[in-house]
Amino acid sequence: MILPIVAYGDHKKLRTVAKEVEAVNGDIKQLVKDMFETMYAAKGVGLAAPQIGKNIRLFIVDGSPFSEDEGEDEDPLADGISDFKKVFINPIIEDETGKEWPFHEGCLSIPKIRESVIRKPEITVSYYDENWEFKEEKYAGYAARIFQHEYDHIEGVLFTDYLSPLKRKLLQKKLNNITNGEIEIDYKMRFPKKTKK
Repeated sequence: MILPIVAYGDHKKLRTVAKEVEAVNGDIKQLVKDMFETMYAAKGVGLAAPQIGKNIRLFIVDGSPFSEDEGEDEDPLADGISDFKKVFINPIIEDETGKEWPFHEGCLSIPKIRESVIRKPEITVSYYDENWEFKEEKYAGYAARIFQHEYDHIEGVLFTDYLSPLKRKLLQKKLNNITNGEIEIDYKMRFPKKTKK
């Protein structure tokens, strides 16, 4: 089932630190299926539970569009990204290393805005998968960035938080339009202050 994605401005859902998942059950498995369906319908590469109104530490990723856009052979940052399809439950970033690098990020909750965000290129993480199996893995390049972006969501952080105060001020009208539902978008969204026409 395709779920509506929570839009920028819904502080209760997007600005709250999410709660840990206690176990994988039928409801969680169904939620994961719905989240993949929702993410693909919106043409995203990641989706966190808070973005569909669920206050739990869970997110999904599928980095394969990066391999099509960037080309794994030409871009070392895209190495292995075509197979980066995973479910992360109660994830922890254990370590972040390397020289910080900028990349224009976007977000399904903040449509039609892309801005440069600086992050570390290599991370070590631990998490539970959809079968409640504990994993420890390392990611680099685009895979690390996708993980960091989605991880921010379960911490109540948005990519716009990394921007300078001036940049945020310049974007404020666009952000207000998203909050008010005054934007044309081709996937289901839930706007906190949609004006009735």
